[in-house]
Amino acid sequence: MPAHYSLTETEKAVNHRLGPIPVQREALAAVSNLYRAATAVRQHLENSALRAADLTWSAFVVLWVIWIWEEIETRHAAAEAGISKGTLTGIIKTLESRGLAQRSQHPEDGRLALLRLTPHGLHLMHHLFPTFNDEEAFVVAPLTPDESRHLADTLRRIITHLEQHGEQRREDLHRTTPLPPRRGGRRRTG
Repeated sequence: MPAHYSLTETEKAVNHRLGPIPVQREALAAVSNLYRAATAVRQHLENSALRAADLTWSAFVVLWVIWIWEEIETRHAAAEAGISKGTLTGIIKTLESRGLAQRSQHPEDGRLALLRLTPHGLHLMHHLFPTFNDEEAFVVAPLTPDESRHLADTLRRIITHLEQHGEQRREDLHRTTPLPPRRGGRRRTG
């Protein structure tokens, strides 16, 4: 489902609301458009390529992570998919019930679990991914191949910057501003 307001309407409303507030508007526009693009892409892919396979975006990303790494610890799969371990648990239960993934105990540490795709899961990914990639190509169709590479490189720079400096930045911010309790009432430690 597309957003209720167009990108142009939203940008106009944001500029009106912010008025003279001193903010870095280029950063605002970049991050806002990054978020809006990610949401639009996700919705398009869920309603096109993933619809026939009856997969949500998160379930597909988990399948993708397991497919790429062949076998992966649950905690690493959650981190790679950008979801919590609790969310991963629900997704894995669904994927297991559909015969797409399997969980097993780690041979060296019984507290850990490993994930693998089943033969059915491997078959699905081999057949689904070309269709998914066709939709990726549709998404970037307005760009030339050079523009697509440039976009990928630019996003890679943002990701790398956050991987290298984001944790320190958050620690610095949290030193001066105490963290409020999470919705469940607990405080994050560390």
